Amino acid sequence: MKSEVNYKYPSVEDLRRRAKCKIPKFAFEYLDGGCNDDVNLKKNTDRIRDIELKPKYLVDYTVPSLKSELFGHTYDAPFGISPVGLQGLMWPKSPEILAKAAFEHNIPFVLSTVTTASIERIAEITEGKAWFQLYHPAQESVTKDILKRAEAVECPVLVILADVPSFGYRPRDIRNGLSMPPKMTLTNIVNAMKRPHWSIQTLIKGQPSFEILKPYMPKNLNLSQLAKFMDTTFSGRLNEDKIKKIRDNWKGKLVLKGAESVHDVEKAYQLGLDGVIVSNHGGRQVDVGQAAIDSLKTIAPLYKEKLTVMMDSGIRGGADVARVMASGADFSFMGRTFMYGVSALGRKGGNHTIAMLKTQLTQVMEQMSCGEIKDLQSKLVEK
Repeated sequence: MKSEVNYKYPSVEDLRRRAKCKIPKFAFEYLDGGCNDDVNLKKNTDRIRDIELKPKYLVDYTVPSLKSELFGHTYDAPFGISPVGLQGLMWPKSPEILAKAAFEHNIPFVLSTVTTASIERIAEITEGKAWFQLYHPAQESVTKDILKRAEAVECPVLVILADVPSFGYRPRDIRNGLSMPPKMTLTNIVNAMKRPHWSIQTLIKGQPSFEILKPYMPKNLNLSQLAKFMDTTFSGRLNEDKIKKIRDNWKGKLVLKGAESVHDVEKAYQLGLDGVIVSNHGGRQVDVGQAAIDSLKTIAPLYKEKLTVMMDSGIRGGADVARVMASGADFSFMGRTFMYGVSALGRKGGNHTIAMLKTQLTQVMEQMSCGEIKDLQSKLVEK
C-alpha cells in the first residue's frame, strides 16, 4: 500500500502549522484549544516528554515490529485514532477520510457520537472494524437505539465516557459562538472567506451535521433550539447503574474512557469492563488535574494484569508513543494529531499521518534496539 507520506510536513508540528493556514480560525481554535487557561493541554505533552529511554546498542537485534494485539485483533501499530467531535467542521468528510486510512493501515478508529458521520457509513468504510464512543443520552430509549445500531454493524468495541459530567469551559469557543453549524457572525464569515479551499470543499461536500443524532432530532432547528436539544439530550455523568445497564446490553468489548484515578479503574474492573483509556479528554475538560501520563504511571502497574490499560491525551508523535508504551500502556490513541493531518492535507492527511507516525516510532525502536513494542518498557529510565 502506498503510504502517501508528504515530506514537506515530516512532523506533527508541521501539520499543525499547515492546518492553521488551511481552516478558519473558529475551526482551528476548536481543534487546538483546551479549557480555561490551557494548563492541562500543555502539561499533557510536557510531562510525556519528561520521560527518558536508555538505549543498548551492542546487542543482538532484529528488525522491529510495530504489531500489537488488542482485544484479540493484531493491529499493525500500537496506536489508534481517538474519537473527536465536530470533525467535519474542521475539514469536510474528516471522519470518513480517517476511518478509511485507519482501515487501510490496520489501526483502530473510534467514532464519536457527536461527530459528522453516521455509524452505518463508518462501518461500511471499515468493514465493521470501527469502534464507537457513546456520549450518554438522557433518554434510555435513545441509548438503546444507538447501541442497536452499533451492534447491527458488528462494532467490536464500545467506549463509554467518564470525563464529561459537564462540558469544558472553553473561552475561544465561547467567543467564536461555536456550535453546529457554527454561528456565522461577521468575524466568522470573514475568517471562512480567508480560507477559500476549506469554503469550497465545504460547499461541495455539504454542510456538516450530527449524522448519528439525526434520527432523534426535530427537523429545522435553529441555533438556539439546537443548543437546547444538545443540553437536554445528553446526561454526561456516569454512575454504576448506567454502566451496569450498558454492560448487560452490550455483548462486545466495553471500555471506559476518561479514567484518571485508581478509584474509577477499580469500579470499571468490578463492573466487568474489558479495558480503560487513561485520558483527561486532551485537556479539554478540566484544567486543575494531573497530566494523563502521570495517571497512567499510577494505574498501569496495578491493573495491567486485570484490564487492558490504554492512554490518550498529549501524544503528538511517534517518539511520544514510544514514551507512553514504555510507561506501561498496552495501547495509545491520538485525536488532535490526526485532525491536524487531515486539516492540513485533506484526503491524503490520514494516510500521511499514520505513515509518518509509524516511521518515527520505528526509528526510536531501532535506536533502543527493541524488536517488539513490549521491549520499550525495559528501556525506561526510572526517576
